[in-house]
Amino acid sequence: MSHEHASGNRPGRLGAVSRIAFFGFVAIAGYFLVTEHRAHLFGILPFLLLAACPLLHVFHHRGHGSGADGGKDSGARSGEHRH
Repeated sequence: MSHEHASGNRPGRLGAVSRIAFFGFVAIAGYFLVTEHRAHLFGILPFLLLAACPLLHVFHHRGHGSGADGGKDSGARSGEHRH
């Protein structure tokens, strides 16, 4: 009989407790990183905004189609039926 089963703990309980402890540690470390390095973080925000513009452009225009098909398929995508 293993020690875990003798004490009444389930085998998955230790994993859940360690996961909670890990995320608690990450939250505390993140708090101190933000409070101690606030000037560095706020200084980079304008550059992150500028970097987001091309990324949003690329990802938002992915669903529009490239336009290389010459409009052959545009009616089928919009729900119109051509006869």
